[in-house]
Amino acid sequence: MEIVLNDTRNITADQILPLYEANAWNAAQKPDLLLKGLINSHSLITAWDGDILVGLGNAISDGHLVVYYPHLLVLPSYQGKGIGHMIMDKMQEIYKDFHMQMLTADSKAIDFYKKVGFERAGQTEPMWIYSGGDH
Repeated sequence: MEIVLNDTRNITADQILPLYEANAWNAAQKPDLLLKGLINSHSLITAWDGDILVGLGNAISDGHLVVYYPHLLVLPSYQGKGIGHMIMDKMQEIYKDFHMQMLTADSKAIDFYKKVGFERAGQTEPMWIYSGGDH
């Protein structure tokens, strides 16, 4: 397995949709917008087993102070093998000196993010306007 920082952004919807569908993410229902969003991310890190996309993480950033990690997915059959951790390690190489690194973790992911160094953001409370139905 190889972790690849995809600077060329030549990933296709056919490659990403199985990953999003396997994880039951609503974004799979908007493949064109999903692909555009990933391609236009500040960083896009992918994990491949041969020609199969097994993991993906992206970052949205101002490039200097703040970074937000909206997506981190690993195929269910590959979870627990350190792939998500490797993707976050690559993100930390890029954004380690940033003032603020943020993400929103649902109940299934909270323990994972704590293991890679994230903690609850003080007394803040996450807020959003969300049109999906998977959370």
